[in-house]
Amino acid sequence: MTPHEMQLLFTYNDWANKRALQASSALTLEQFAKPLGNSFSSVRDTLVHLYSAENVWLQRFKGGSPSAFPDASQFTDLASLEAKWTPQAADLLNFVSSLTQEDIDRVVEYKTMKFGVYSNPLSQSLQHVVNHGTYHRGQITTMLRQLGAQPILTDLMHFYRERAVAASA
Repeated sequence: MTPHEMQLLFTYNDWANKRALQASSALTLEQFAKPLGNSFSSVRDTLVHLYSAENVWLQRFKGGSPSAFPDASQFTDLASLEAKWTPQAADLLNFVSSLTQEDIDRVVEYKTMKFGVYSNPLSQSLQHVVNHGTYHRGQITTMLRQLGAQPILTDLMHFYRERAVAASA
């Protein structure tokens, strides 16, 4: 992937995360935290997992080796999550925007919390972050429907179409 393609992919990821947060804002606090039997029990827990995973990967991209996810109990409502996620999302976008082709192609080594040390091209880890987000946003869509809330489209093609309309206006 080229730096431009990677930037576009992460712009999409940020756009989709914001849309998932926006759709979740229609929930009551009880609905937001209601266990629904998903891989991460509630909408809140799934959103916190997305935030936390992006946090861990960003630290790895910058050469760190986090040993734990951020404490999920600090997020009692959507506003507390957005307050932490918004600056982190900007930091992630800035990081990706600064990458050169050489950066994207280089092999990086990182330590996971459970499975040891791995190494792979940075491009693969970056793509994983976006793919991981897509997977869990799909779960959030299902949970929103189970709670009677209206999910918002987060498909990549919808992102492309929205950008095309904005560019032609």
